[in-house]
Amino acid sequence: MNPLKKFLNSTEKHFTGSGKLNRFEPLFDATKTFFFFPSPKVKHTPFVRDNLDLKRYMSFVIIALLPVLIFGMYNTGLQSGLAKGETYTIFKSLLTGARFVVPIIIVTYAVGFFWETVFASIRGHKISEGLLVTGLLFPLTLPATIPLWQVALGISFGVVIGKEVFGGTGRNILNPALTGRAFLYFSYPVSLSGNIWVAGNPAVDGVSSATALAIVAREGQTITSALSDAGFSLYNLFFGFIPGAIGETSAFCCLLGAVFLMITRIANFRIIIGGISGLILTSLVFYLIPGGNDSWLNAGPLYHLSAGGFLFGISFMATDPVSAPGTNPGRWIFGFLIGFFTIVIRVANPAFVEGIMLSILFMNVFSPLLDHMVIRYTTSKRIPNV
Repeated sequence: MNPLKKFLNSTEKHFTGSGKLNRFEPLFDATKTFFFFPSPKVKHTPFVRDNLDLKRYMSFVIIALLPVLIFGMYNTGLQSGLAKGETYTIFKSLLTGARFVVPIIIVTYAVGFFWETVFASIRGHKISEGLLVTGLLFPLTLPATIPLWQVALGISFGVVIGKEVFGGTGRNILNPALTGRAFLYFSYPVSLSGNIWVAGNPAVDGVSSATALAIVAREGQTITSALSDAGFSLYNLFFGFIPGAIGETSAFCCLLGAVFLMITRIANFRIIIGGISGLILTSLVFYLIPGGNDSWLNAGPLYHLSAGGFLFGISFMATDPVSAPGTNPGRWIFGFLIGFFTIVIRVANPAFVEGIMLSILFMNVFSPLLDHMVIRYTTSKRIPNV
């Protein structure tokens, strides 16, 4: 037997039941789960067999996020080199990016698991694996130069206020990672909005560079030409070679993750396809409106789809099974309205150029109502008993 597993098995009696250290059972269980997948034996009926449990569910989401994370580290290093007037190799870009990204992830998991342990100990239940995904999603929504104390504050708000006050994993009405991000967005807007700081400049803390959604065309210039002049060609936007939040720049990597989650049925395809359809149709309507060629009003569906964090949000955050609707018609409506409101916020309110965050949180609130309406409509069509 593995020596570590043997040691954990021999000490388990002290942390369970009436053991002297039973108050620390959640922490012990989390430690054992981290190293070994548990294999509990069911001793009585019903005997239900399923190939998907919560840990495997979280593992699949993390696998889907790996391309986004790796490219995010690479792009952080790449933009750092460009800010210095240098061209880094792939390895140096990854190494430089990791220097900024990894500490953010470590702080997120450390602080997040601290709060999970506190609430699990108070309530007397096991530590949930939900933070495994939240702890990776949250850093990917942040710029690489955000202060670590703000990271700790943001994940604390997301876990405590966004989840634990509602009862913990499975009971939250809002996506915890997005709740923490929204808290930082409104509390410290300089760090998260407007200009995005490019990490690694030796002279100053960073070099500011406007994000694609903040680009404004000059008089007589179209928005597409203004984007191209600023280095935001459709190619760069789609593949992610632009400044921005760590995990939101590459639409291509987000699509890879979305396809993987839909094939494995971890994410419901209705939300993702519905969201993309809502964004495309709404942006087409605005595109056909005459005038406004110098603004995102007439940018067109491809630019709206590739710019900002829409594909990241609709693929990994809107599909959260806890805060999304549980009925299939509700999922279609939920996704479509997220795409719709994303475009409306982008073109109607320049103060919030990235509308996906507010759209998802807004629809999270109305998710139970969508399910209620669908169920009411379905039951109304039943033939009454005679």
